[in-house]
Amino acid sequence: MSVYIEAVLDGSIAPHTRWELYRVLAEPVRLRMLALAAQEELAIGELAGLLGESQPNISRHLTPLKQAGLVLVRREGTRGLVRIAEAAAADPVVADALASGRALCEADGSLQRIVEVLRERDLVAREFFAQASQARETRESDALDATSAYVAALARLLPSRHLAVDAGTGDGALLDVLAPSFERVVAVDRSGAQLERARARVTRRGYANVRLLKAELGAPELREHVGEGADVVFASRLLHHAPRPVDLVRQLAQLAKPGGAVMILDYGRHDDESMRDEADLWLGFEGAELLRFAREAGLHDAEVIKLPAAWCGKGKDAHLPWQVMVSRRKK
Repeated sequence: MSVYIEAVLDGSIAPHTRWELYRVLAEPVRLRMLALAAQEELAIGELAGLLGESQPNISRHLTPLKQAGLVLVRREGTRGLVRIAEAAAADPVVADALASGRALCEADGSLQRIVEVLRERDLVAREFFAQASQARETRESDALDATSAYVAALARLLPSRHLAVDAGTGDGALLDVLAPSFERVVAVDRSGAQLERARARVTRRGYANVRLLKAELGAPELREHVGEGADVVFASRLLHHAPRPVDLVRQLAQLAKPGGAVMILDYGRHDDESMRDEADLWLGFEGAELLRFAREAGLHDAEVIKLPAAWCGKGKDAHLPWQVMVSRRKK
């Protein structure tokens, strides 16, 4: 937050100097930008599309908003993502400006079109994973080594291992760990092409305790299979494909039983723009972001653990920083 806004909020600026804040908020485009940024963190290009303005014009209007401490802009690769500075809304002038901006956005339809922006984000991942490209097939040996036997032995140390959910199972790679560990596994994915790859793995491995399901994470049919909830819900490298990551974490939390664990494996923040070719909507996450998602999803005892590079496989993403967040649903 700027020194100016901090001073405004703590009352150390004299009333006659507040005209600066009024000046910044006197432009209707800025009011609309502020209202949209309060609704959702949006890329500059997304803001331009919603408001029917050029990106240079959006950037020009962002400058005084940033200088006044009203919005925060974080870099993610080549993108700038804009969100409102939470503390700024405590100022009565800013609160009134937000109400005015929201009214303008409701009148021009831009507020309602945020749903379309999120849908377009989601479509990128849907189309990518709908293609059963041979180039993306997992290179694996048909014969398992002894790893699964070791996993099965160690699994006996788990306090409860009745049910695991593999959210966004993809080609089912995680099933080689979950199937030997849990009495029952529900593996869900919304892509039929991905599930066929997982089905081939399940058949090849002879996993009789795995149920494959084509569904969204919030679908009633998934809830029926999960029942009172899973002991552990896994989401491996799924979060960076989500249009609104916090919503996905909420869905994962709802699949866990009270006291059950939610484990999210994903990338740390990085700048490799080539990963957008893999339908990555987000270039990883800061540990603090993951912890915030957990809090907003009602999870507790969250912990983020950085993973050594040697544990990150040999795929296209092996060079990225990997991390896992472990958290629990409240009893």
